[in-house]
Amino acid sequence: MAEITHETIKDGWFREISHMWPGQAMTLKVDKVLHHEKSKYQDVLLFKSTDYGNVLVLDNVIQATERDEFSYQEMITHLALNSHPNPKKVLVIGGGDGGVLREVVKHDCVEEAILCDIDEAVPRLSKEFLPEMAAGLTHAKSTVHIGDGFKFLNDYKNAFDVIITDSSDPDGPAESLFQKSYFQLLHDALREGGVITTQAENQWLHLSLIARLKKDCKEVFPVAEYAYTTIPTYPSGQIGFMVCSKDPNADVKKPLRRWSAEEEAEKCRYYNAEIHAASFILPNFAKKELQ
Repeated sequence: MAEITHETIKDGWFREISHMWPGQAMTLKVDKVLHHEKSKYQDVLLFKSTDYGNVLVLDNVIQATERDEFSYQEMITHLALNSHPNPKKVLVIGGGDGGVLREVVKHDCVEEAILCDIDEAVPRLSKEFLPEMAAGLTHAKSTVHIGDGFKFLNDYKNAFDVIITDSSDPDGPAESLFQKSYFQLLHDALREGGVITTQAENQWLHLSLIARLKKDCKEVFPVAEYAYTTIPTYPSGQIGFMVCSKDPNADVKKPLRRWSAEEEAEKCRYYNAEIHAASFILPNFAKKELQ
């Protein structure tokens, strides 16, 4: 069988070069290219790296690696779920790799977790190449829907306790998920006291975008805060989240519910109650821009 090649891989190294992070690049050493296809929506590449396990790349941008994915999945999920008093019904927009679903169902109070991703290729290939993440897709509490999240949300009012938007960057299929009209749809699809988290880019690279996102969210939700996590394979080693609540008295910066230390250690490799609170503490340059 012919060896699979890809434009991003040269001399045995994958290179992530994008106008979204000008003048810098992330490179990973490739052990073996596992799969490449052009889906209906995007370019999908999977390779085995020498040090980060299997890697999922969409439109030439790293989405997940087996070595560090948990910091992102755990934080985008538990920041939201532990800011809600009793989340029973949860919706995930995007997240076709199953990682967020895997985290959502760790909460015993959750009865139903629905995922809506536009591209069937992502869940299909994750089941094959990222089985630890994809476990979330086939959990008894999970339902997977292939379709446009924007359109899907239109059909729901007062339906969910928590909605998590696990999207790629606002450059391509996910662009609509960064518009104010989308946050209004999220707001309306939530029950009273509902909470959202959404992927909200990097403070080193996209501060003006984050400032706009925060402003838009504040016009829709009474509570909107920016938090971030560390993750080696995302640009500048960080990624942020907007955490918003429909409850004007909510303080999303402190976990409303928490696991015992033993449960935390058993369920999570990154998230804990202390890091929940710490993730909202911003460096001065970002704090100034986002206040």
